[in-house]
Amino acid sequence: MNTTFSQGVKAGTSIAIGYFPVALTFGLLAKTTGLSIFEATAMSLLVYAGASQYMALSLIATGVAPWLIVMNTFIVNIRHFLMTASLSENVAPAPKWMKAIYAFGITDESFSVLSTQKGGKITAVFTFGVTLIAYSSWVIFTAVGHVIGANLPQFLQQAMSVALYAMFIGLLVPSMKGNRKVVLLAVIGAGIHCVLYYSNLLSTGWSILVATLGSAIIVEILYVKTNKTVENWTAEKEADQ
Repeated sequence: MNTTFSQGVKAGTSIAIGYFPVALTFGLLAKTTGLSIFEATAMSLLVYAGASQYMALSLIATGVAPWLIVMNTFIVNIRHFLMTASLSENVAPAPKWMKAIYAFGITDESFSVLSTQKGGKITAVFTFGVTLIAYSSWVIFTAVGHVIGANLPQFLQQAMSVALYAMFIGLLVPSMKGNRKVVLLAVIGAGIHCVLYYSNLLSTGWSILVATLGSAIIVEILYVKTNKTVENWTAEKEADQ
């Protein structure tokens, strides 16, 4: 069973390598969006959530109010509450302050690594090892990406804004493959946002917020009703037999 800090660092090295290109791109795009190296690095230090940080960049670029950016980021990251709650059952008992620290370092990737460990409960120090190496990689390569962006010609910096949308597509498409629920979420969310935004009913920040919540609620209602219909049909078929 993995128990030591060094074993945690070793297990998290693959995450750190995977974060290298994504964090580098984030730092570069943060520069082209107008963030200073301090602001970009501080975002990675304090937020540490890839998809939310990319979303925040697009909202910053369109001049959305800061509190709306915070709200959108919070909603996108709600899943982290569930991940840390689930993970706490697999980690050996530790002081609450220690759990709070390593919980901050939980991402989709680190959760996947930690939740698949075999041989009983994992220790807090092992968890620290996994999260620290991944966190360090994200923060360091954000700063490196910003420095690279600062040295690009001005026309390339302006052109890189297009890469932000390409990154979103790159994050979304793999999740949509073979998953109807994700497809429905994306399509319904996009539809709600377009209606609200292009009809001038809501600003960009509000339309994204409403579209995110609205699509999640609609899809869950559809799936609950579908499951109930299937269950009723199965029950009636068994009763007829």
